[in-house]
Parts: sequence; structure tokens; C-alpha cells
Amino acid sequence: MKQSEIKALSLEQLEQNISLEKDRILKLQFAHAITPIENPMRIRQSRRLIAQLMTELNAR
Repeated sequence: MKQSEIKALSLEQLEQNISLEKDRILKLQFAHAITPIENPMRIRQSRRLIAQLMTELNAR
């Protein structure tokens, strides 16, 4: 998700996306702990997206 797309989101959408990404990262981490996932960079991308969404939320 690009920064311009993040800025266009409403507060409710930001909070919803944050909760969805947190759930997704938990599932990825559990799956990776059991058997290595095919693309472990997805964990880093999810963490980065959460940080970007939280930064925009705090800026508002």
C-alpha cells in the first residue's frame, strides 16, 4: 500500500487495516515457526505496513 493510499483512508479504515494486519502477521509467524513459509519477506512487509498505518493514525 502506497503512502498516498494510506493518507486517503479514514480513521475507521486505518484502525480496521491495523487489526487485520496484526492478525495476518500473527498467523504468518505461527506458520513460520512450525514450518518455514515460502516467502518470509511477507512478515517484514506486514510489520512495515503496520508501522506506516500506526504513524498515519498517530499523525491525525
